[in-house]
Amino acid sequence: MGHAHGSCSHHHHHPAPEQDAGGNYDRAFAIGIGLNVAFVLIEVGCGFAFNSLALLADAGHNLADVAGLLVAWAAILLARRRPTPRLTYGLGRGTILAALANAVLLLVGLGAIASEAVRRLLGDPVTIESGGVMVVALIGVVINGATALLFRSGAVHDINLRGAFLHMAADAGISGGVIVAAGLIAVTGWNWIDPITSLAIVAIIAVGTWGLFRDSLDLALDAVPAGIDHGAVEHFISGQPGVTGLHDLHIWPLSTSTVALTAHLVMPEGGGDGFLLDLAAALKVRFGIAHATLQVERDPQDCPLISVHAHV
Repeated sequence: MGHAHGSCSHHHHHPAPEQDAGGNYDRAFAIGIGLNVAFVLIEVGCGFAFNSLALLADAGHNLADVAGLLVAWAAILLARRRPTPRLTYGLGRGTILAALANAVLLLVGLGAIASEAVRRLLGDPVTIESGGVMVVALIGVVINGATALLFRSGAVHDINLRGAFLHMAADAGISGGVIVAAGLIAVTGWNWIDPITSLAIVAIIAVGTWGLFRDSLDLALDAVPAGIDHGAVEHFISGQPGVTGLHDLHIWPLSTSTVALTAHLVMPEGGGDGFLLDLAAALKVRFGIAHATLQVERDPQDCPLISVHAHV
């Protein structure tokens, strides 16, 4: 891409460094990780006490969830670091990669659970120690449910926090299904209920997880973030006083919580700093675009950007 400068003017509206990236969720991550490590230790102890391979396997699954929380938290901490001459945007995109990694971890985990459920369903169902399993599963519901609630509010606006939320909510749902299945098995003696319940839970959780994977992959590919209408932004900028043309409008995520925009405005009468500052502020309020870079062209012929661009 080439730029021809002349009478063109540029204006950059930069947000403050992401010191508040992830909001105030440091405590939530610390509590969630601590609770889940404690639960892993409980499952390992009960697994050996009840001679339950299932509990030991689930302990490994929950340990992977702890790793998922650590990845999400580490990404938020890195996003707060200031940009450098080499990493001019900082490390905010790490939150997008963390969300994508969490989505992949969830899908792999669900695949493993589904595979084991099918194996048990087609083979000889494993005998379940209903009483002990129900107690441990109940603890799992409480711990994973409480951890999920810590991230519920942030999950609405931040896909990285949504990954942490879905991880914990999925585990709470799985533990809840284990309680129901173990109770039914205790009453009926039908051990096949366990794998059937597992498959049902996997199907439900997979729907939300696939949405997380799709959205995080879109962000990783610099797609316009969900919730921002490219056409609406284009219409809003084009409708500003003095703007007779608009081209090279790009909207992409710098992180899971910060959106950037670049655009070239054709303004025969020019646009002063006041106009550009007001427009950048309006984009932030109206669309949540915090990092706007706007270039004003009095005459497109003075800045032949379109003819210089080469799109492959």
